[in-house]
Order: sequence, then structure tokens, then C-alpha cells
Amino acid sequence: MKICLSFTMKQLILLLFFIPFLSSAQTPELIFVFLNKRTDKAELPEAEVKKIMDGHMANIGRLANEGKLISAGPFDGGGGIFIFKSKSIEQVKEWLQTDPGVQANRWRVEVLPYYPRVGGACAVTEPYEMTSYHFIRYTTNIAKFNIQDAPRIFKKHEDYLKEIIKTGNVIAEGTFGDDEGSILIMKGDLDKAVIETDPAVREGLLQLEFQKLWIAKGGLCEK
Repeated sequence: MKICLSFTMKQLILLLFFIPFLSSAQTPELIFVFLNKRTDKAELPEAEVKKIMDGHMANIGRLANEGKLISAGPFDGGGGIFIFKSKSIEQVKEWLQTDPGVQANRWRVEVLPYYPRVGGACAVTEPYEMTSYHFIRYTTNIAKFNIQDAPRIFKKHEDYLKEIIKTGNVIAEGTFGDDEGSILIMKGDLDKAVIETDPAVREGLLQLEFQKLWIAKGGLCEK
């Protein structure tokens, strides 16, 4: 998030943007975790990396069996996501400390409240089928040059997003509240130009990140 204006004004603009998402759920039911790929992580012997990742996978299984972790999946090229059933970011941070990969600082970890509007997080039992989806992350970029037009442009973004959802290709969509942006997960062929033509993206209010997510089919409550 680029901070280029006063806290009070920035929060006001973003509150206007996110009210449609949060009006019915101020307290999150889900917590979203990004395990962001690090380029500066320590170089370790192959055997040690394998031990860490084996422990990471075993810990995922344990958290899922305990009903804490609902969905998880890796990104192509490294990193991934967790979706936990919890109302507390601090609680999830404690759970994450049991992960050998987190303990070894193998990722840059972000823990955020998640408010899904399309889809959600559903537990999937074995045997399950892994599938891939397009994962788009929007991060906000409010600055002095665009603050005056922000409410109008964010309204256009909302309208544009509704049209994308009408295509039937959206698996999941939701916000992280406050000023932490949102995500869009889609199936099928993706024309990046369609996402990049979003009014808020063209005006510089939202920045984009595209990735491919692998996840158990049904893990996002898709039909």
C-alpha cells in the first residue's frame, strides 16, 4: 500500500469504497494468509529444505484435521495461500508459528481478515482433485493526485466488477477490509486486458498482481 496522504483522509476514502463489502460482517469469519515468495531467503542444503517442506505439509494436514485450516494452495513459482476459520488475526498468527516453513522464514507472511462476496472457503476431504485458477490481487494506491476522484472511480470499479461476475467465470471474490485491497479468482481463459481495463486500475487507484493458484476443487465453495 502506498501512503501519500493523511491517515484520516485516506481511511475515509477507503471506508467509502469498502462499506458495501463490510456492512453485514464487521467481524470476519475467515482469515486469509499470503505466503509470499521471498527472493532473499537463506540458501539451505537440499536435505534441510526437504525436511522443512515435509514438516510444512504435515502441519497443513494437522491444522486441517483440527478444523482450523479450511483451504490451502500453492502459487505457480512459489508461495501460496491459507484460509483459516477464525475471527482473530492474532489467533491465526499463533497457529502459523507451528509451521516449520514459517519458523524458518521461508516466506513473507501476510495475515488479513477476509470478507468473501462470491465463493468462500469449504473443507474438502480426500480423495480430492487439484485444479488451477487465475488469482488476481488488487492493492490500493491512494495518493494526492487521485484522492479527489477516488469515490467516483471506486464506484465504477464496483460496477465493472459486477459485469465480470456476470460472466460466470468468477470462482471467488472478496475484500480484506480497510486499505488492504481485495482478490478475484477466475476459471477458464483469462484476457488480462479485461482486468487491466478496470477504471480504478487505469486511473492508478488499484494495482494488480496476477498468479496461478492450485487448490483442491471445491475448496473455494465453487460448484
